[in-house]
Amino acid sequence: MAKRKINPALMKPLTPSAKLAEVIGSKPLARAQAIKKTWAYIKAKGLQDKKNKRNINADATLLPLFGGKKQITMFQLASVISKNLK
Repeated sequence: MAKRKINPALMKPLTPSAKLAEVIGSKPLARAQAIKKTWAYIKAKGLQDKKNKRNINADATLLPLFGGKKQITMFQLASVISKNLK
């Protein structure tokens, strides 16, 4: 079985927006690394919803990143991060 090739576009370092930089830092990162660091922040702050683990509760830092929503699902997280990387 042939090994899957990683899309080079996914490995390209992108610069986080000011809102995202508050969570993951301002150094350019690949999209996957940005998601990984955001998850580390969510877990460290205990922001994963206790009843429904698929939901992420916003704190003061994540609220502007989530567009003012108090809660998003883990499936929406990737699109939120993508919008905040250039």
